[in-house]
Amino acid sequence: MPTPAPTSHFISAPDGLKLHAREYGPRSAPTLPVICLPGLARSGSDFETLATALANDPARPRRVVALDYRGRGQSEYDRDPANYSFQVEIADVLAVLTALDCAPAIFVGTSRGGILTMLMAALRPSLIAGVVLNDIGPVIEPKGLMRIKGYVGKLPQPRSYDEAGEILRRLFSAQFPTQTTEDWLASARRTFKEVDGRLVPDYDVALAKTLEGVDFEKPLPPLWGQFDALANVPVMVIRGENSDLLSAATVEAMAARRAAHALETLVVPDQGHAPLLNEPDTIERIADFVARV
Repeated sequence: MPTPAPTSHFISAPDGLKLHAREYGPRSAPTLPVICLPGLARSGSDFETLATALANDPARPRRVVALDYRGRGQSEYDRDPANYSFQVEIADVLAVLTALDCAPAIFVGTSRGGILTMLMAALRPSLIAGVVLNDIGPVIEPKGLMRIKGYVGKLPQPRSYDEAGEILRRLFSAQFPTQTTEDWLASARRTFKEVDGRLVPDYDVALAKTLEGVDFEKPLPPLWGQFDALANVPVMVIRGENSDLLSAATVEAMAARRAAHALETLVVPDQGHAPLLNEPDTIERIADFVARV
């Protein structure tokens, strides 16, 4: 029997701001829960296909929670953009884990979500039973970050979802060359929302301020220490074949540092940053990894 439709939860952050999380699958499932953390300007809706598949696995149904960070999706926007920071967002994630009583868990972190997971591993290692890092690692390529800075908070305002899909196609087709018109339309519906008859990004455009201080002439501080905090748990790294944020060399270096647990890797063809995690083959690999944790 299929599991019930997902449930929305609204949870107070430590400073009182309202956070949204969507829960899939049976809360009583005996398996470890999965926590899905999205990218910088993304929301938990990016994980809908993956979360539904994991929750409805006939052999091992699983509880899955997908989070909207503050200022994204259905979570409240923060009046102070300085609070769109790793420190505040870690506290928000911990508040959600506590409120929904879903730790320890397996974390699936896309881009920023993977960084948050590595930071949490250094701070609260007992919460993390396993990790899927989606197109992120300890070394972030400046070229990819520069590209992200070029569009976050700066998207043109579309007049329709069809036009929004075309905007996304123009921006990202080099990294995702096999996506269809229908795929771009679906992506547009996850990227934009209707407010007062207008389509606007489904995030606070003030998020762009989080990238203002990045100096692309200097390499970003690597996060090897935080990655090494995951040494005692299983880790899977997914890289988009066309990614400009996570290099193949970084994945090789990550694998070389793993002694207790071999690093499981997956390269998704014809995708860049970040893989969509909605293709059957990718979902099957993630489900198998999660089942082994």
